[in-house]
Amino acid sequence: MTMKSLDAVAAAPLQYDPNHFVDQLSARLKVKNDAALCRQLGISPPLISKIRHQRLPIGASLLIRAHEVTGLAIAELRALMGDRRRKYRIGEGFGKAA
Repeated sequence: MTMKSLDAVAAAPLQYDPNHFVDQLSARLKVKNDAALCRQLGISPPLISKIRHQRLPIGASLLIRAHEVTGLAIAELRALMGDRRRKYRIGEGFGKAA
């Protein structure tokens, strides 16, 4: 994804969509289901289930692991999950988006 396409994605309305993120990772890794995706990422299947049902947010450690496995930039991965902010800031509410 180029900076130009990231800008186009950034212009879209903000909408957190963990299913899109998981589906895109599966497509890019050419795996057929969530269990295979979990094996590729080295995470447990309940984690993906909780992310899909929005009971658990997509955390920094998962973004970093997805980056390592796919080679996609963190900015691209954030765009896939619906995060359109230019910067991520860690403040008093450590782990919460600013």
